Amino acid sequence: MNMIFITGTAGSGKSLLTSRLEGWYQDRENNSIALNLDPAVENLPYTPDIDIRNYIDIDELQKRYGLGPNGSIIMAYDLIATKLPEIQDDISEFNPDYVLVDTPGQIELFAYRSSGSYFVYNMYSENKVTIFLMDGVLVSSPINFVSLSLLSTSINLRLKTAQINVLTKKDLILNNLENIVEWNSSSSSLMEALDKENNFEFSLLSKDIIRNIFGNSLNSELIPVSNLTLNGFIELSATLTRILNQGEEIQY
Repeated sequence: MNMIFITGTAGSGKSLLTSRLEGWYQDRENNSIALNLDPAVENLPYTPDIDIRNYIDIDELQKRYGLGPNGSIIMAYDLIATKLPEIQDDISEFNPDYVLVDTPGQIELFAYRSSGSYFVYNMYSENKVTIFLMDGVLVSSPINFVSLSLLSTSINLRLKTAQINVLTKKDLILNNLENIVEWNSSSSSLMEALDKENNFEFSLLSKDIIRNIFGNSLNSELIPVSNLTLNGFIELSATLTRILNQGEEIQY
């Protein structure tokens, strides 16, 4: 069983990518299931096979403990780890090849509180990988690109799994796509772009961050995809196969 944790900032396309990847694998006769791990989400573009909302009720937490919306969300995220055995049992009943885990929208609460990393580390699976979504619209400026690269590195350090960086909304950023991909592969290209920033202080700080990321080989390949057209899914699927199955597709 392979487990794919889909992470990223709110609005980056986590749930839509979960839906598209599940369909991608099912179309190729792989047994894949979707696990929604966000207890606060109201609407999803797919029907979860396993849903944390069946175990944790945000409204009930608010009423029982007199919490506000933010407090109940934080408590709900912390409770995710306590539901691990039940979720593991439910997954086992499906006996899937791939489990696509749609992580909570507020990535900082999932990744930086102990419950999130505990869940990722202790969930049984032969192979695990994290996909970090870089919102293509947000990273269209060099400083924003550096900021999200730093967040990606931070998530990788917290969750401690192999990680793939995916650039979403490819269809919306065609005019700047080549620049963004170049920034990810060439520190010198990104440095030149940062030189053109108006804020000299932030430009220097961004350069220091990039030197450390590239110098410690913490940057990884960036795969542009479109969740609407599925452009880039062949490359994403191939990268997942290489990491999870040593390059071998699951066949029956």
